[in-house]
Amino acid sequence: MSPVFPMLTVLTMFYYICLRRRARTATRGEMMNSHRTVESNSRTSPLNAEVVQYAKEVVDFSSHYGSENSMSYTMWNLAGVPNVFPSSGDFTQTAVFRTYGTWWDQCPSASLPFKRTPPNFQSQDYVELTFEQQVYPTAVYVLETYHPGAVIRILACSANPYSPNPPAEVRWEILWSERPTKVNASQARQFKPCIKQINFPTNLIRLEVNSSLLDYYTELDAVVLHGVKDKPVLSPKTSLIDMNDIEDDAYEEKDGCEMDNLNKKFSSAVLREGPNNGYFDKLPYELIQLILNHLTLPDLCRLAQTCKLLSQHCCDPLQYIHLNLQPYWAKLNDTSLEFLQARCTLVQWLNLSWTGNRGFISVTGFSRFLKVCGSELVRLELSCSHFLNETCLEVISEMCPNLQALNLSSCDKLPPQAFNHIAKLCSLKRLVLYRTKVEQTALLSILNFCSELQHLSLGSCVLIEDYDVIASMIGAKCKKLRTLDLWRCKNITENGIAELASGCPLLEELDLGWCPTLQSSTGCFTRLARQLPNLQKLFLTANRSVCDTDIEELACNCTKLQQLDILGTRMVSPASLRKLLESCKNLSLLDVSFCSQIDNRAVLELNASFPKVFIKKSFTQ
Repeated sequence: MSPVFPMLTVLTMFYYICLRRRARTATRGEMMNSHRTVESNSRTSPLNAEVVQYAKEVVDFSSHYGSENSMSYTMWNLAGVPNVFPSSGDFTQTAVFRTYGTWWDQCPSASLPFKRTPPNFQSQDYVELTFEQQVYPTAVYVLETYHPGAVIRILACSANPYSPNPPAEVRWEILWSERPTKVNASQARQFKPCIKQINFPTNLIRLEVNSSLLDYYTELDAVVLHGVKDKPVLSPKTSLIDMNDIEDDAYEEKDGCEMDNLNKKFSSAVLREGPNNGYFDKLPYELIQLILNHLTLPDLCRLAQTCKLLSQHCCDPLQYIHLNLQPYWAKLNDTSLEFLQARCTLVQWLNLSWTGNRGFISVTGFSRFLKVCGSELVRLELSCSHFLNETCLEVISEMCPNLQALNLSSCDKLPPQAFNHIAKLCSLKRLVLYRTKVEQTALLSILNFCSELQHLSLGSCVLIEDYDVIASMIGAKCKKLRTLDLWRCKNITENGIAELASGCPLLEELDLGWCPTLQSSTGCFTRLARQLPNLQKLFLTANRSVCDTDIEELACNCTKLQQLDILGTRMVSPASLRKLLESCKNLSLLDVSFCSQIDNRAVLELNASFPKVFIKKSFTQ
């Protein structure tokens, strides 16, 4: 054999190793004007002109800072042409998610994380947008106007929301993904990540964000989709390999493939005869279980195919005490639940947030699963699960007698009458109803029967007519309440605050942000400070009546305070803030954005004196 061929083989391997090393060190979130490791060089005919379009509509999202009844700071601002870009700063015409930083993970209302969450899944929020025309994407531009860097995944869907005929199959493909990265700038930018090609046209794009590394709320102005109508033809001279797809940390496609095969793998009743079990059969059963407890769900699927011994361990219900299916929302369906069913008879924590939408999970499939697996459930996460209806909540109330935590955040398609069934869950300690259509009658019934509640979220529940009545019931029935979210409650007054303060002395967290009917002159904030000495988090966001007296009362009575938001007040001076900081030694977050008496110089002086406290001063440029 000619020595040329071995030499070519060696050179080819060397070239591949160089490319792989370069791919590892390259930044996956480069702008489009940066060079890719290997460009696709897709060629289009002159007739296949590129289509450029802004989002037509926002069809789904997990949270937003704004109100359900206005456009300020809401996700709906992402539809259409830019309102602000290229300007930088805090503008009400942009889309803003509810949280930022790690503050929400450090407050008393924070839930414990699920075990077995794959390291590549770090999405906290999402928004889905539709476009007028289906195209094969060539680029996606995100116009960020304030504190950029939250977007970590962009996905495309094969379903056309405007088609009258439901598709036979719905597929989601990741166009681009990246781990959360700190962006050391708050100015506006046009984010243009390098996306991969997909083999179907789309007019439904999903952005997933992680705001944990941000110093403040990220603000998005618009999303632009570039694409062509006809499927691009790749040049035969060009490699089809995108080096981003073979990086060691690119787990997304691998996990996606595993979830595609989840049903087949778990349903394998008989394993082929293979090699012996090595030394695993020498180990104690409990030790093997402990080792496997560190594997993700797709890894369990893989391992179950190796031998009968490990298959037995991987299918043991003890491996599914905590089951987090949210990372696999794009693949999970009725068949998946059916094959997981036999292994989840002991499940206590179940996370189905974001799952089941667009027909992936049916009411029948969900109900069948809970009837087998609901008896031991203690915690059930169903945030943004739009397949839910009244039947589902009825099944939950009947099949989950031990349930202590229920999250229905942003389940805004649930009909109001469905919430009546929650009153049957008398052991509830945590209930999240943020952005739901719960009505006053149903909520009063829940509060009357669920007296063990410790954590309650009623933020942006716009169908509640009188929050004073709700506050009175909370004060009378929920004596163990530790955290309460009343974000954007439009009609609570000093009377409701008085009932809360006297009836719930254990409160550690209270969110009264954007509650315009509360006035400091009534003494409501002074009452809170004097009667709730355990407060660790207090949000009085956008209440312009908060004054020095209120801050001084907090300094005297709430020395455990860790987070305080008084954004927008005009009547607080640097002197009162200094007293607060001197008294509250554990204070870590103080938001004084748009406080007219607190200028940048005052913030700098306070920062110098109290360097451990994050003092936020935001402004519009």
